Amino acid sequence: MSQKVLVIDVGGTHLKILTTGQHTPRKVASGPKMTAQLMCKWVRKAAIDWPYDVAAIGYPGPVVHGRPMHEPYNLGKGWVGFDYAKGLGCPVKVSNDAAMQAVGSYKGGRMLFLGLGTGLGSAMIVSGIVEPMELAHLPYKKGKTYEDYLGLRGLRRMGKEKWRRYVARIVEELQSALEADYVVLGGGNAKKIKTLPPKTRLGANWNAFTGGYLLWSAKLGTKSDVSAE
Repeated sequence: MSQKVLVIDVGGTHLKILTTGQHTPRKVASGPKMTAQLMCKWVRKAAIDWPYDVAAIGYPGPVVHGRPMHEPYNLGKGWVGFDYAKGLGCPVKVSNDAAMQAVGSYKGGRMLFLGLGTGLGSAMIVSGIVEPMELAHLPYKKGKTYEDYLGLRGLRRMGKEKWRRYVARIVEELQSALEADYVVLGGGNAKKIKTLPPKTRLGANWNAFTGGYLLWSAKLGTKSDVSAE
């Protein structure tokens, strides 16, 4: 019998979980008070009637050797150095959240994934090899970062129409610079895009769970440390 995977998608606004064989995710509000300890406590309670053998966590920040390197920008503290296997009571693999969604969205070739959520997630997959990226906090324009334009702050500051124009512009610029065959736009705000830029398609929230399952699959190839035991 194949092992059952509990996938935890950690976002700046919501925390969502799903296990192998289930079809309806469960979620709770996250935000600046959500710590790693609170996350594990909620997950164990919310998934008490779901059998699972192992867990995969999509973390909103850089992950090296399976460990978060920096505290998340939009959540509480205590994520770096936390013992997730102990907190969840099972073996755990931790991945950058955008990389996890990218894995679930991949259809071959050179793909750029951008997660339009509370922040801005980014990853590339080239010929099946995953490369998590941290484009969000690079400077873009007028002293502001890519996340300041494409994340939730940018949407609220500029309004929907102007935000859409920047999404189209930045997608085109990044696709050209990174020589991507196509771009996948995921995250909760991707559905607010009216007209997709050329060679771009919408991802689906379900792809994060697919990617989480694949973290425990031998089929996944990684160049950098997308996940580790």
